[in-house]
Amino acid sequence: MGIILLLLLMMVVKLDAFFSLIITALFVGLLSGIPLLEIIHVICNGVGQTMGNIILILCFGAMLGKLIEHSGAAHAIVYKLTALFGLKKIQYAILITGFLVGLPMMYNASFLVLIPIIYTFASTTGLPLLYLGIPLAATLSIAHGYLPPHPAPTYVSFIYGADLNKTLLVGLVPVIPACLFAGIYLSKFFKHIKVSPPKNLFENKHIPEEKRPGLAISIFTAITPVILMLFGALIDIFIQTPPKGVQLDYMAISASFISIPLFNSVAGYLLTTLKFFSEPNMALLAAVLLGIYTLGIRRGETMGEIMKLLGKSVSAIGMIILIIGAGGAFSFILREGGVNEYIGQITANIQVNPLLLAFCTAAILRLAVGSATVATMTAAPIMLPIALSSGVSPELMVLATGSGSLLFSHFNDVGFWMFKEYFNVSIKQTFAIWTVMESIVGLVGLGACLLMDQFMGRIPAENIITALF
Repeated sequence: MGIILLLLLMMVVKLDAFFSLIITALFVGLLSGIPLLEIIHVICNGVGQTMGNIILILCFGAMLGKLIEHSGAAHAIVYKLTALFGLKKIQYAILITGFLVGLPMMYNASFLVLIPIIYTFASTTGLPLLYLGIPLAATLSIAHGYLPPHPAPTYVSFIYGADLNKTLLVGLVPVIPACLFAGIYLSKFFKHIKVSPPKNLFENKHIPEEKRPGLAISIFTAITPVILMLFGALIDIFIQTPPKGVQLDYMAISASFISIPLFNSVAGYLLTTLKFFSEPNMALLAAVLLGIYTLGIRRGETMGEIMKLLGKSVSAIGMIILIIGAGGAFSFILREGGVNEYIGQITANIQVNPLLLAFCTAAILRLAVGSATVATMTAAPIMLPIALSSGVSPELMVLATGSGSLLFSHFNDVGFWMFKEYFNVSIKQTFAIWTVMESIVGLVGLGACLLMDQFMGRIPAENIITALF
């Protein structure tokens, strides 16, 4: 009923998405039996926690994207990739770039870093924006849902007792078919739709080659967040990540493998510093500070001019921020109403293939709560007893759960609104493109799980890759 009301408010009444989500959250809160005076607190908590997790990433990402676009760095990267791959294969260049950037970075952060490059690709080559944007969104979603070191696959690996390295290897199996189906083939159906970037978010202008920054510094500045977060991912792979809220003593860890006190101290500080700067907010802040110099001051711009530019970049995403916050409020209302517990009670007594059950449980939770990360992390504890008793590979369980969490993306998903706003498409088009794309990625992941389980039986995950080749 809440989703129907949301559709009516947006598509019939033509109310803005922000107001529609807040009104729907109030309505669903009443229907869910949440005490009247508590509803507003839940909504505020939903907005606050969603913004707390994403506001700095959004703002720093917008700033970095504006620097890349304004300086001509995006043009330098675009022209080089176009020369290497040619226009006919430019989608594959985007897939590769998106996967490499998206592997260590959060979806939202990597999307914001790369979107100005996609805008520049479209404006300089004349290719349709969606023809280029769909492969980007697909490959980032694949990395987010399938693979460690992203939060949900990493967390669920520990829940199921899966090995992170083996989970990464298993997750790589469906990457290529998922990229082809959800990125390349799907985009062909929508390349005829003419859309342009939102006003004030991208300025189409020609920058002479002599005024552009060099290719090396352009790429280095753009991928600085990737490099920093990759260091953190490598540390997490080799040093087991502690439970949430527990801090590791990297000085003690370094002492366990370095006996010389001086080197031990240096290694400990290095590990601590790398983990600090690998956090997405800090990685993007460091990249923005670097970009202020390499893409601004170094090119002769004053600090005042750069600050005005960065302020303009943040003001351009103001409504996007509000819509995402309202989506978080809607998600919290659904969660507070006990939807996930209710679903858990139903699925716990169903006797089906555990991989399929994990997939379906995560998919229904995604429909209910919006966040793929929350759906994955909620489904795993529900499925754990079934996974342990069935003997199915825990690595395959991680992939099945993550794949299910990608289905049914709609109004309560941050990614849904980011795709709609940044590609300037309608609600109907967002469902036809984004929701279908996410579902294809999820179904390909499930198919890979079932095939690996069927043809290899209940075998240890370390033999899966060997058997495939």
